[in-house]
Amino acid sequence: MKRSHLFSARNIAYFSVLLALVVVLQTCGGFFVISGTSLSFVLVPIVLGSVLLGPIAGGLLGFVFGFIVLMYGVAGTDPFTATLFADTPVMTTLICLVKGIAAGVVPGVLYRALRRVNDYVAIIVAALSAPIVNTGLFILGAFMISGTIGANFTESGSLSEVAYFLFIGCAGINFLIEFAINLVLAPALHRVVVVAERYYSGKTSKKETPQADGETAQKTDGETNCKSESIS
Repeated sequence: MKRSHLFSARNIAYFSVLLALVVVLQTCGGFFVISGTSLSFVLVPIVLGSVLLGPIAGGLLGFVFGFIVLMYGVAGTDPFTATLFADTPVMTTLICLVKGIAAGVVPGVLYRALRRVNDYVAIIVAALSAPIVNTGLFILGAFMISGTIGANFTESGSLSEVAYFLFIGCAGINFLIEFAINLVLAPALHRVVVVAERYYSGKTSKKETPQADGETAQKTDGETNCKSESIS
């Protein structure tokens, strides 16, 4: 895919649509529930933004995602984040923002590194990296405030119970679902965008070609008329 300037009309339009999707999917994510488990689609537009527009755009989309999570905690809408923010506001803020930004930057970096080898492999790796980075940094940050988590969400507060709570209770099935959603949707939607851009470019070229042919034909007719007049 041809890369255009960061602030081109195309990139601004793409970024606006993806930003709107991030906001809607994160704020309304609780409505996508199967068997009591919420389906998180928010990483898909973040991956697409990072791949289509670059790591900086992906990082901005990830920042918005993390900021919304943080605001849910500050407002008390998300009890888990609210509890962490009440005890360790600085670390909770860093966890929310850093994991979101990284989940947006890393896919773009990996895609750019691998696309020259194989574009399909590059988009797959980029799509799968987002949930891994997002969940991995969350768990890493959570271990740094394991005392707060142990005191509020486990019985004894031991490190083993904290680890079980984080890996099984917090990540667990949610991570697997995010992993599967990104594996299926991100590459598919990326392919749709690529095909649509190629089709639009080809259609534009076809519209321009007849005009050029018409101009050539007019010139040819003009040259013929001139020759006819000179002969007569």
